[in-house]
Amino acid sequence: MAEDETWGIAHVHASFNNTIITITDQTGAETIAKSSGGTVVKQNRDEASPYAAMQMAEEIAEDVQAQGIDGVHVRVRGPGGNQQTNPGPGAQATIRALARAGLEIGRIEDVTPIPHDGTRGPKNAGF
Repeated sequence: MAEDETWGIAHVHASFNNTIITITDQTGAETIAKSSGGTVVKQNRDEASPYAAMQMAEEIAEDVQAQGIDGVHVRVRGPGGNQQTNPGPGAQATIRALARAGLEIGRIEDVTPIPHDGTRGPKNAGF
C-alpha cells in the first residue's frame, strides 16, 4: 500500500427493491459520487439486480478515479430496522465491480441498523 493513496468510503444500501451507492471522503461528510438502480436500468423490477449494481459501480469507479481516489472502504447496509437484516442481491455485485474497475478495496463492514428491541415487526403472512 503506497503512502500517497487517497481513500474514500463506499456506502452501499442494498435492499430488495433498489441499490444505492454513495462514495464519500474519509470523514463521510463530503459526497464525491452517487448512483442508484434507477439511473442505469429502465424497468423498476431491475433496480436491485446484480447487473444494475455492476453498471452503477463501473460508472462511479470512473468518476472517483478521475477525482483522485485510489481505494475505498465499503460499508454495506441492508434494509434493517424490523425488516430483513441481510443485504439485497446488489451488495456483492457492487463490491466485485468496484474491485474489477481498479479501485482498491479496504475494509468491508456491515452497518445494517439492528434494533435493540424497538417497534413490533410486521405480521407473519400465512402463519
